[in-house]
Amino acid sequence: MESTLQHVLAAATSQRRTFAIISHPDAGKTTLTEKLLLYSGLIRTAGMVRGRKGGKVTASDWMGMEQERGISITASAMQFPYKEAVINLLDTPGHQDFSEDTYRTLTAADSAIMVIDAAKGVEAQTRKLFAVCRMRNIPVLTLVNKMDLPGRQPLDLMTEVEQALDIQASAVNWPIGSGSDFVGIVNREDSRIQLFGRTAHGGATKVTVSELGLADLGASGRVSEETLMQVEHDLELLDIAGNQFSRERFLKGLVTPVFFASALTNFGIESFLDAFVDLAPAPGARPADLDGGGEISVDPIEAPFSAYVFKLQANMNPKHRDSTAFLRICSGRFERDMVVKHHRLNREIRLSRPHSMVAQERSTVEEAFPGDIIGIINPGIFAIGDTISTSGGFNFKTLPQFQPEIFARIRPTDVGKRKTFDKGMTQMAQEGTVQIMRSLNEGDQLVAAVGRLQFDVLQYRLRHEYRVETILDQLPYTCSAWLEGDPATFKAPSASMMVKDQRDRVVVLFGDTLMKSIGRDRNPEHILREMG
Repeated sequence: MESTLQHVLAAATSQRRTFAIISHPDAGKTTLTEKLLLYSGLIRTAGMVRGRKGGKVTASDWMGMEQERGISITASAMQFPYKEAVINLLDTPGHQDFSEDTYRTLTAADSAIMVIDAAKGVEAQTRKLFAVCRMRNIPVLTLVNKMDLPGRQPLDLMTEVEQALDIQASAVNWPIGSGSDFVGIVNREDSRIQLFGRTAHGGATKVTVSELGLADLGASGRVSEETLMQVEHDLELLDIAGNQFSRERFLKGLVTPVFFASALTNFGIESFLDAFVDLAPAPGARPADLDGGGEISVDPIEAPFSAYVFKLQANMNPKHRDSTAFLRICSGRFERDMVVKHHRLNREIRLSRPHSMVAQERSTVEEAFPGDIIGIINPGIFAIGDTISTSGGFNFKTLPQFQPEIFARIRPTDVGKRKTFDKGMTQMAQEGTVQIMRSLNEGDQLVAAVGRLQFDVLQYRLRHEYRVETILDQLPYTCSAWLEGDPATFKAPSASMMVKDQRDRVVVLFGDTLMKSIGRDRNPEHILREMG
């Protein structure tokens, strides 16, 4: 019986592909997410990021503010079958103000897709997120998007990926034409060509594909003599001087496979998804700290059930008005209503009402396997980073906090709504939307964030979810650090302030980086940490 269960578990785990999409804002990440759902069959028509009035908006963006602004603010998790695989897609915020939420989400991913704008190349936020992937040994596939618009030369983009990110790039396919002349791709392994037909619905439905050999491209009538010569020249150059690709080197983070596509028109999306399923790793072992010291590797199949909380989100569905804890399953088989150990609280809990989500739509989960993401109703017992399991005795690696860079005081305009305001603030802090800080004498409360847009989201959600209007006064501090050492002996520079965070750790706020440097120089016996 045990061997049968192990066989089922091993088979289910090998099917899983759990990944995140990373990019700079506006590179097309949310559009790509929508098209992956389209090709999986989960949705029949894809909505534009900025839906027209009365029209369809993207399924992955659930918050009203996301739909209004056309950006992803929260990380959402979606599961869908694709051919023989089960895909868990973690859609992360692209805006840099939400990099901390993205970082936490990346801890739950086994691989990442890096989306690059064909006209803009490697941008600032892409570099930051790629660095996080490298730090966590997450293999990265590269998708050069927006090939249907005027852009840079593909060879120049490949060179920039290598130089900016210090990784070898290997083209798996190659574009035929660009901008309005982008008509297809060449698969470099077998020199087969896919030519795309434009859909009548502007990319809302699957694209038609015709396949032929490279030798037949000229006779197809779809490309000019100049384009044909350019494609042949580029392919020859890649064969002579291009980087060799192997899955082993990809999994080690030594090379990134590069694909060319247009998510807007669906050109190249299906073949990219096919390649992703073949290349991306299934869930593997994860490191964890033993309670008595030391480290273990938690095997997804051999170890009993275990998972950790990487995200909290309240009020995702106005009908429910509750908080959801998102769990990444790391080992064993999850079953509905199972009883597990909550490691931080040192008590047993029942995991009731588990569900999966696409935007606001919930589906009950009866069972789940390593790599899967499930939502659990959070009655106030889960915190970000919590480990649960059926065995106990360890904790998955803690999730660090980013250094806040903006600070403010916030208060309700109606003092009669103070209780509701406090409830909303507590919820937002638990989710990591903002950090709440207090003065050392407990008399003053502040909010801190990585970027200004987090404050906009805070006020938006307090208004729409808790019916509380607020006034926010920004403070004159631009950076901070966690203080190690006695705060009583810390010689603080003039433009600074000492506060405590939610875990009672002392944080020093500085007016600028110069003040921070002065604080370091004056206090060699203290340590100022950039991450908490």
